[in-house]
Amino acid sequence: MEARAEGERELRRGWTTGACAAAATRAAYTALVTGRFPDPVSVILPGGEEPSFPLAVAERGPGHGRAGVHKDAGDDPDVTHGALIEAWVRPAPAGAGVVFRAGEGVGIVTRPGLGLAVGEPAINPAPRRMIAEMLRALAPALGGPADVAVAIAIPDGRRLARETMNGRLGIVGGLSVLGTSGIVKPYSCAAWIASIRQGIDVAAAAGAPHLTAATGRVSEQAAQALYGLEETCLIDMGDFVGATLKMIRRKPVPRLTLAGGFGKISKLADGHMDLHSARSTVDREGLARRLAALGASQMTLAEAEAAGSAAAILEVAVAAGLPLADAVAAAARDEAEAVLAGARPRPCVDVLVVDRAGCIVGRAGP
Repeated sequence: MEARAEGERELRRGWTTGACAAAATRAAYTALVTGRFPDPVSVILPGGEEPSFPLAVAERGPGHGRAGVHKDAGDDPDVTHGALIEAWVRPAPAGAGVVFRAGEGVGIVTRPGLGLAVGEPAINPAPRRMIAEMLRALAPALGGPADVAVAIAIPDGRRLARETMNGRLGIVGGLSVLGTSGIVKPYSCAAWIASIRQGIDVAAAAGAPHLTAATGRVSEQAAQALYGLEETCLIDMGDFVGATLKMIRRKPVPRLTLAGGFGKISKLADGHMDLHSARSTVDREGLARRLAALGASQMTLAEAEAAGSAAAILEVAVAAGLPLADAVAAAARDEAEAVLAGARPRPCVDVLVVDRAGCIVGRAGP
């Protein structure tokens, strides 16, 4: 772990949507059985931590308990930070066990591959397990029913879902209820990485022969236009090329296209698997060496060394008629294939370098 600079505040952790849903469910169930709401309400997370949540909603009516908490994502830039997470709990028919329903703002699964049946509410397996285990322990302790229907709602979820990849994954009508550990680690981008995994799973379940993983929207659109791919074949990997490749190694596809800007792809060419500017940098001296290997003149090399950015170095190469972007794409392809070496079958990989206008300026692979 990197040491923090003197006076720098430690980033504050938060709680996942799944942990909030479990807390709301515990409060709603307790009120259903006893008539009283625990406030704050605590839940035991898979790792043993027991956070407490103040209630924002507490309502008991004939045959139901309803409770809600506001999600606190800590210092993570989570789109759902501050969202209200509600649970409605009602008795279910004998033998039903714990049945999950989608309330307002929680999406419905419409495609296979997400670990949930088509038509089910998008409440992921880990939060379901946490809620079900909690209720199994709570029912005998309170003398309440073991068979209950739990509806999770996120009233603003339909709007918030537009800022996520849920539509592409086939989750319609709202957000997913996510969270494996119950804890949000600031800037871990766990939800983004989970969306990458889900996107690959959905594509694999659909038998997609060709995936494109892109660092951004412009490069994704260029690849989609080139190959005519359906939306289910597009993975928004952002800076997480290493995680994406490892997931595809686990669940291979016949063909994989990686697409990104020149600076990002040059980082991959140098072996970096996290392309974020805070965790990897463009090696401008390395780009100059690649130019030299392409036969650049001393004048061109001097111009490249004086250039202040990767984009400026590429401009120098283009002006000199040297295929630097192709060379970078080829090196990036070699790095990707090294990660995928253990995949069976092994994907056929190509790499596209895309400029800010959406033009493909470099390419390697079939």
